[in-house]
Amino acid sequence: MQPVLFLSHGGGPLPLLDDPEHAELLLTYALIRHKLDGLQPLPSALLFISAHWETREPTLTAAAQPSLLFDYYGFPPQSYQLRYPAPGAPGLAAALAEQLAAGGWTTHLDAERGLDHGVFVPGMLLFPRADIPCLQLSLLDSLDAAAHVKLGHALRGVREQNVLIIGSGFSFHNMRAFFDPVTEREAQLNLAFENWLEATLGIENEQERERALVSWKHAPGAAFCHPREEHLLPVHVCAAAAGHSVTREWRFTALGRHGSCYWWD
Repeated sequence: MQPVLFLSHGGGPLPLLDDPEHAELLLTYALIRHKLDGLQPLPSALLFISAHWETREPTLTAAAQPSLLFDYYGFPPQSYQLRYPAPGAPGLAAALAEQLAAGGWTTHLDAERGLDHGVFVPGMLLFPRADIPCLQLSLLDSLDAAAHVKLGHALRGVREQNVLIIGSGFSFHNMRAFFDPVTEREAQLNLAFENWLEATLGIENEQERERALVSWKHAPGAAFCHPREEHLLPVHVCAAAAGHSVTREWRFTALGRHGSCYWWD
């Protein structure tokens, strides 16, 4: 059975451009890559749930050789020339669509959409050989926390198919704050939410853990850290897909803000 991984993926392509504000994130990724390299067996496919794709109903990429979607702007020219030639997994996408349908979901396949930077940035850092097939599952545009927990439940059997589930978002995502000076109050709110998230994911009772995740807006610092929740919801999917409390956490600072990544055995 493969583990489940949540990644805070940083600011656009900056982790790939030697940005000094992402030095700690890159050190964290080096530790995660070392842990991934020790997996036996290595995953036969990677299923990403990225913050950068929202649809009304769950949708899976189904291209045999997916392109890259440069869904950012204002970065250096080299950031639009990146390549990550990992193959797709159309057969697996079809099988997962059937699995989700059996769980009551109306699911779609998209053979045209490329992999967004929530996939190819961590992919290039953690799986640089690009030899493991990748596919992507959308978030729900309702941004409903309970629905994303339910979606995670429907993915539990995927782990037994030697597929590594990777949620890709950011445990802190306030775009305006990223460009503002860090105040003491904001730093406290940021840290309070990180502490809440770590404690919540560590709750052993599944029902209690999931109730807390669904009610995340009541957490300290929640409104400041996530004015819009799309970068947090991959955590909900991952925690529900894992089905137990978190095994390992890594913390770092990027763009002046605290962030974290999580691993479930």
